[in-house]
Amino acid sequence: MVRLAAAAAHFTRDIGFDLDRIKMIISHARDAGVALLALPDGALGGYLTDLRRPDEECLPPLLEPNGDEVRSVIDIAGEMVVCLGYSELGADEAGGPVRYDAGVCLSGDGILGRHRKVHIPAGVASLFRAGDGFSAFDTPVGRMGLLIDHDKTFPEASRRLALDGAEIIACLSAWPTSLTNRAPRMAQDRQARLFDLYDQARAAENQVVWLSSNQSGRHGALHFLGRAKVVGPGGEILARTWSKGGLAVAEVDLPGVVGAARSVLHHLSERRPETYGAP
Repeated sequence: MVRLAAAAAHFTRDIGFDLDRIKMIISHARDAGVALLALPDGALGGYLTDLRRPDEECLPPLLEPNGDEVRSVIDIAGEMVVCLGYSELGADEAGGPVRYDAGVCLSGDGILGRHRKVHIPAGVASLFRAGDGFSAFDTPVGRMGLLIDHDKTFPEASRRLALDGAEIIACLSAWPTSLTNRAPRMAQDRQARLFDLYDQARAAENQVVWLSSNQSGRHGALHFLGRAKVVGPGGEILARTWSKGGLAVAEVDLPGVVGAARSVLHHLSERRPETYGAP
């Protein structure tokens, strides 16, 4: 049995504040016996303030993929496997700076895996360079993969990770309420419904354990949903938070639950890719 957790929490442009919050969340998770923790996108440096008219003068800080900030989380993580998102400094073909929406999985032993968000919403496409693929990686908890918020809208993303052997997928989000038709109550918001629907569908269709972390609170024009959760391979929610910050913690027999889900209907082996046609 292994304890998995996904966090809903608020992060800011203040890296010192964010590191203190990460340290606190990891401490609470450690007290709960958690072996794998998913923190939100923007856990180091926060996220954007608007998805339609982003303020380019107030973007999250660009961090080096092996910079001091990431190394600080490695020091905090210890024996725990921790996943988190941040804005990553990369280089274009000419060596000029570009921004990636990036995720990293690490422990006290170092970096275990990385991901750069592939699917960039139209309103912020000018700010971020898209990543170019999906790869699973091995961790002390099991083989897993990373996605970043909008990636989970596309079934191909999680399917690619499952085909690469991932039995756990962590999706790190900064997912807000609806920008165009915000409901009076968050639980009734269209984006809250979609956020939960994608989490459960992607877990069930790939028969994997799914960790969904998210930002909470307000930042600029955005009101983040929270709603972190752990979802089983049948699409069942094993643990969740609501709109406020918190930890969703579930104890899982990973080989047992994945094996049971795939014992009669094995979605990956039953695929018929030759019939699907060219995309």
